[in-house]
Amino acid sequence: MGKMFFSIVFITLVSCSFDEENVTEISRYDLPDQQSWNSTIILTREGRKRAVIKSGHLVKYNDRKEIILDDNVDADFFSTEGKHLSNLKSRKALIYEATDNMLAIGNVVVVSDSGVTLYTDSLLWDNVAEQVITEDSIMLTTEGGDTLYGIGFKSNVDLTHWKIYHPRGVTGR
Repeated sequence: MGKMFFSIVFITLVSCSFDEENVTEISRYDLPDQQSWNSTIILTREGRKRAVIKSGHLVKYNDRKEIILDDNVDADFFSTEGKHLSNLKSRKALIYEATDNMLAIGNVVVVSDSGVTLYTDSLLWDNVAEQVITEDSIMLTTEGGDTLYGIGFKSNVDLTHWKIYHPRGVTGR
């Protein structure tokens, strides 16, 4: 019985040995420079607040000049005069620090103060052009109660001047 126990232990130890070929090397590029939880970012242009973005988790990569928000993104957008224009919610977002543009990803909903609501899977906020853009499918509900669908969308941030590419929809008018 003692020899059998020794054989089982030896076989177990040999099967758990360290195999250097299966080790994945983690590069410095993969590690974030900063992490934060329950974070708020304020994006400005020419010294004026343009967006306030909150997220449950933030990861920052200095070399890539990217910030990844990966837990319930909530962003408020403002005019150059500081007036609130719209609110965006998404599962995740990527902020490109060189331009302060933001790509929202996953269950994106934009509710404008003008009464228009946009639903899509991804949306790029262009900070300089002051536009939101997507090539994905969208659903838009207007202040008049119309529901429009399409693939591709471009608008100003308060959703008052929009264009739907490949539109389809139903109206009660």
